[in-house]
Amino acid sequence: MNPLSNEKISFMNNFLAKPLIARMATANPNCQPHVVPVWFGWDGKSIWISAFASTRKVKELLQNPKISVVVDIAEENGNTQGVLLEGKAVIIKEPRELVQRQSCWIYTRYLGEEGVQGKEPQSWIHDPENRIVRLTPDFIHTWNY
Repeated sequence: MNPLSNEKISFMNNFLAKPLIARMATANPNCQPHVVPVWFGWDGKSIWISAFASTRKVKELLQNPKISVVVDIAEENGNTQGVLLEGKAVIIKEPRELVQRQSCWIYTRYLGEEGVQGKEPQSWIHDPENRIVRLTPDFIHTWNY
């Protein structure tokens, strides 16, 4: 992984702690890019994304595990902030308890403690098709202008 200064690491951890939307890019065997918005969790080392086995992103990752994930914001005053993460993803199917725990953590970041208890998030969490995509990045780039 590329070395980051303590200042950039601090910025990245604080920025990724916010429930922002990430964009995850995969590519099929013909190198056609596919970019989708995703919810995520960052644990200081890896980014975790809940995804379903039948989705294009998961099917592409099974063929080509290389991904890019970007989280960024643009403010009205023209300032931008962001983090770009790149590397090889791992798709986690088992143990189901890990998939469910990580999914619940991710969904709680966006829906809150009460919202994650709803029928639909609970069905997502416990769906046997649910997977976790984990990226421990090989490359990180941050910006804060």
